[in-house]
Amino acid sequence: MNTVPDARGDVGGDGSRTQARHQAIIATVKRQGYASNEELARLFDVAVQTIRRDIRTLDAAGEVLRHHGGASAPSSVENIAYPQRQIRNRGEKDAIGELAAAAIPDGASLFVNIGTTTEAFARALASHKGLQVITNNLHVATLLAGSEDCRVVVTGGTVRVRDGGILGPDSLTMLSRYRADYGVIGISGIDEDGTLLDYDAEEIRASELIRANSRKIFLLADHTKFGRRPLMDAGSIAGVTAFFTDRMPPAPICEMLAAHDVALVLVGEDVRKRTI
Repeated sequence: MNTVPDARGDVGGDGSRTQARHQAIIATVKRQGYASNEELARLFDVAVQTIRRDIRTLDAAGEVLRHHGGASAPSSVENIAYPQRQIRNRGEKDAIGELAAAAIPDGASLFVNIGTTTEAFARALASHKGLQVITNNLHVATLLAGSEDCRVVVTGGTVRVRDGGILGPDSLTMLSRYRADYGVIGISGIDEDGTLLDYDAEEIRASELIRANSRKIFLLADHTKFGRRPLMDAGSIAGVTAFFTDRMPPAPICEMLAAHDVALVLVGEDVRKRTI
């Protein structure tokens, strides 16, 4: 029996029908783990070419993983490949990075951790003066090293080839020795109860040290991280100072932010008009 007639039926215009079909595709792929383009086309009574377009859109949004011939559910134990993450939601990440950078004053000290959104933040610091940045992200260090107005400290440790992260005991030792005005961190997922989630225990430990040794903590994440569920607990959103994102979070997360006096800063806001 077909259980998703609304995904094909008229629910208020072409845009609404497409949105309904997208949500049904996400649900189907997550329930089954994998679905072929042909199977989805039959299920929703549309052309295979339509499903291919849908899958490309949902893959770009981080909702499913596109494969030749179909789509699978995002993994809870392994992150998306770094080159894909670099281009995924690039515009949203750049906007979040610029917004967070605007909240950093000249002359500040800051940690910046591993991630493509924190790299977007580093690019947005180009016009700042007198910064000192401590990072375990080789890409962030490279982006900032050419500026005469930014002193960059790179942690020791082993470089993770796939994404430029610097991890290991030496990196953790260096992170523990510094205290900074700001800790700027990314995350792989945010559960509905506000739990921050990630894939790698070493990376989580580095992020914990950054948060412990920062006077203010800025969390940067685009909307695709809402409800994404990597395997490992990395703390709570209640423990950050400000959350920078591109869309309004789900209601439970908003309630938690308000209850713990965490500033919610959305793309499009003039962050210079508020105190964080």
